[in-house]
Amino acid sequence: MWYFAWILGVTMAVLLASMSAMMCDAKECALDEARKQNPDA
Repeated sequence: MWYFAWILGVTMAVLLASMSAMMCDAKECALDEARKQNPDA
């Protein structure tokens, strides 16, 4: 039964990594958009 926990753990790690990457990318894109709209700040 350990393989079920292993598969779930790997799946959760992959999902968490992809969510983290998407959040980081979204934050970076938001900062770029803010810089484009107000370049002197």
